[in-house]
Amino acid sequence: MPVDIFKDKKILVTGGTGSIGSAIADRILTYHNPAVVRILSNDENSLFEMMQKFGDQEQIRYLVGDVRDEKRMIKAADEIDIIFHCAAMKHVPFCEYNPFDAVQTNVIGTNNVINAALANNVEKMITISTDKAVNPISTMGATKLLGEKLTIDANFYYKGSKRTIFSCVRFGNVLFSRGSVIPIFENQIKSDHTLTITHSSMTRFMMRISDSVDLIFKTVSISKGGEIFILKMPVIQLKDLVYVLTLGKNVKRKTVGIRPGEKMHEELMTGMESLNAFETKDMLIVLPTTPIKVGHKYKLSDYPGAKPCSLKRYSSKDCTPLTVTEIRRLLQ
Repeated sequence: MPVDIFKDKKILVTGGTGSIGSAIADRILTYHNPAVVRILSNDENSLFEMMQKFGDQEQIRYLVGDVRDEKRMIKAADEIDIIFHCAAMKHVPFCEYNPFDAVQTNVIGTNNVINAALANNVEKMITISTDKAVNPISTMGATKLLGEKLTIDANFYYKGSKRTIFSCVRFGNVLFSRGSVIPIFENQIKSDHTLTITHSSMTRFMMRISDSVDLIFKTVSISKGGEIFILKMPVIQLKDLVYVLTLGKNVKRKTVGIRPGEKMHEELMTGMESLNAFETKDMLIVLPTTPIKVGHKYKLSDYPGAKPCSLKRYSSKDCTPLTVTEIRRLLQ
């Protein structure tokens, strides 16, 4: 990735106080020299806490707003070069019990950000998606899939002469992110509560926050428009994760069963998607079936180190889970 990719750029991060959004802002402000980074969140208290962390840096702006409000998004994106769209309802049970709220944020909200990007002729917009968008069985997954489709198809839909490039990144579970399984388990252990386990044989893709930011930044550098970028990542079996976290501790356990909308195993790429995909050493690149413009061809040379995809699909069910020793190393 070019070291100056964000130099003098104006950047907007929606959901900027969340685990991924704040990590993006932190990396850009620490190691790059942007003109401005606008952090947009509907959580006033989190914005205040972030302000205490970063202090009075001239390059950062704190915006109270919601992606559900299209007019607010158009104003927030004024003169912006790059948008990282991280805002989402991401908890599966909340989306199951509040489905239209999930639609308003993950679908309508994403469309509002797209419209803001087009209205301001933004250079690039990267939407953060999830493995739950692949063959979804949950409301959350279905809304994130629609968010992906809206983002990808924005490359063709009323774009006209606009320069904006739209792409997605698709994540697995991010270690230690807010509301994820490890912080929940750690809190239960510290509080002497019973460890609640959904199913011991459940498998999940896992990635570190630093790896997720690396993937996002690489996407900005190489995206041509319409791609979904997927990091190749390790798989953890729930029973092995529980073993590592409870080793040497006297912790009660209770199996509560799979929650509404959850899967035993997750996918990051379907078999159909694999037919139109490239891969590199560290990522998969799912290409759109519709070219971004007439006659456009996606070439291996567009993506450093790329080759035709060798996988038939990318599912945690097909991957060898990390050993207990490897999980310990990953958590460290």
